[in-house]
Amino acid sequence: MSLTLTDQDKATLRTAAYGAVSLLAAADATGKPHKVATNGSIALASATGPIGHVLAAKTKDIDLNGKSVAELADHVLPALTAAMTLLKQQDPAEADNFRNTVIIAIEAATQTHEGRPSPTLADMTRKITEALDAA
Repeated sequence: MSLTLTDQDKATLRTAAYGAVSLLAAADATGKPHKVATNGSIALASATGPIGHVLAAKTKDIDLNGKSVAELADHVLPALTAAMTLLKQQDPAEADNFRNTVIIAIEAATQTHEGRPSPTLADMTRKITEALDAA
């Protein structure tokens, strides 16, 4: 199958992926959200295939506005579900690629902590995973 994405579809994918990393950085209570964001963003930039090309594009269409974690989650969690729904309809293999890419970014972001992620990061990871799997 091939992937045909509109500019809005691409914006949704980027908002979802980079938003997941931003949610983790915003929820980080250790005082090192920059490490969370950096490690997660590097993982996203390392994606391959059509998803990798979408995520690597230099654009300003990522919607990560919000004055709180809750407001950010209101944009990002539905975008994750919408991205998965769109990709499953067009190309299930790319849906898997996108999901795996986001999961790897989450793992990279949360590995900045010694040992296990904090309860806050673990809970946000669960919410992100549920949003990916809701499609």
